Amino acid sequence: MTDWVGFLGATMLWMKAAHVIFVIFLMAGLFMMPRFFIYHHQCAVGSEEDRKWIEREDRLRRIILNPSIILVWVFGLLLAFNGGYWSEGWFHGKLLLVLLLSGYHGWLVGYFKKLRRGERPLSEKRLRLLNEVPGIAAAIIVVLVIVRP
Repeated sequence: MTDWVGFLGATMLWMKAAHVIFVIFLMAGLFMMPRFFIYHHQCAVGSEEDRKWIEREDRLRRIILNPSIILVWVFGLLLAFNGGYWSEGWFHGKLLLVLLLSGYHGWLVGYFKKLRRGERPLSEKRLRLLNEVPGIAAAIIVVLVIVRP
């Protein structure tokens, strides 16, 4: 099987499976966090409900988002080095989108910190639009990885 090349050998399929699993976890978190922000915006700053949303968002960040993004990068880089994809155009596109999603993750964490301080800099409408970012990026990444245009 041609996938079993490089330094990972037969473990490459396990690495690929782990990468996909943690991509799913990461994407779930990237979809959930902006939705949490929208609901969080609807409560009064300093209220009991505000504190509950801060706790939910913090748990999502600590338990799902942060560990997942680290593991996605670790397994993804292992696969990229193993497959020697660095010179392939589809991989450049995927890597760019993954970098942008990583920046989006960072922005989500930063926005969470603003909400925790009682700031509400964006409208719910803007948050709803930003909620579409991970879905669009995921669709393009899947096409790049599967079709390899």
